[in-house]
Amino acid sequence: MIKAGIIGGTSLAAGEIFRLLLNHPDVKTEWIHAPEYTGQSISDIHHGLIGETDLRFTDRLELGQIDLLFMCLGRGEGRKFIERNELPENLRIIDLSGDYRLDNPDNDFVYSLPELNRKELVRGAKRAVVPGALATAVELALLPLAKHLMLNNTIHVSAITGRTGDDCSILSNNNSLPSFTAPLANTQVEEIRQTLRKLQSSFGADIDIVSMHGCHERGMAAIVYFDSPIPAETVISLFNEYYDDHSFTFISSKRPAMEEVVNTNKCILHIDNIGNKLVITSMIDNNIKGCAGQAVHAMNLLFGLHERVGLQLKASVL
Repeated sequence: MIKAGIIGGTSLAAGEIFRLLLNHPDVKTEWIHAPEYTGQSISDIHHGLIGETDLRFTDRLELGQIDLLFMCLGRGEGRKFIERNELPENLRIIDLSGDYRLDNPDNDFVYSLPELNRKELVRGAKRAVVPGALATAVELALLPLAKHLMLNNTIHVSAITGRTGDDCSILSNNNSLPSFTAPLANTQVEEIRQTLRKLQSSFGADIDIVSMHGCHERGMAAIVYFDSPIPAETVISLFNEYYDDHSFTFISSKRPAMEEVVNTNKCILHIDNIGNKLVITSMIDNNIKGCAGQAVHAMNLLFGLHERVGLQLKASVL
């Protein structure tokens, strides 16, 4: 049985991860760290867990008691935690702060997009960092094309995400109206660019992203498009080949609806030609496939479990 601990326990990411771990047959959550709420029930903050657990928040960091640590901290806080604490040598860590997504000589975290780095996660990795939600949706829409060196024109992305944000950290907007998030200045562009260059080292095209928070609670749709003469049928064949042995990314002959992915670890892709452009629709639950589910997926791979364990979840569609 894998013993897990969670820090940043009041974050949305922590609540989602704990919810998934409660139904995972191979994991026991030993503690959830949130000093300001010490002694309070987990369900006082994560209301969907009422009746599911008797666990309470703690201010104790018993790192020697666990096999795996989920770092559900804000941007910049994950790196501070690593630097300030003496960590057991065999402790595996999954970071959701985003501090370790970009390559650095001192960075030994594996970028845990399993559709790209599954082998690295399985073959002895001890530390993994979960990609951003928007980066996940865009990268999955482009990886097969990068593998075949087919990304040579400016890539445009229009994305909408639920009010729970695109990094599964906090409830970012309780408004009933849509709001834009830094048009053409998204912080995940460099993350996407780095990932695509893993397969297409020559990739140098611009990536223009316009994203917004919608009126819905959760779920993300990214429309990725660029000039291309390649027929959709050819691209579909490449995508089916690339994702054939992956458990959570699927190609659909119709444009997916948000409710087909909400509450699941799925990414559903739809490919089409419109005029002289190739248009790829990528749909995920930003809180699961774009965050907590991807963290649990990485955990399964780090510990040699089947990647679908604990993640066979029902979509909200009726």
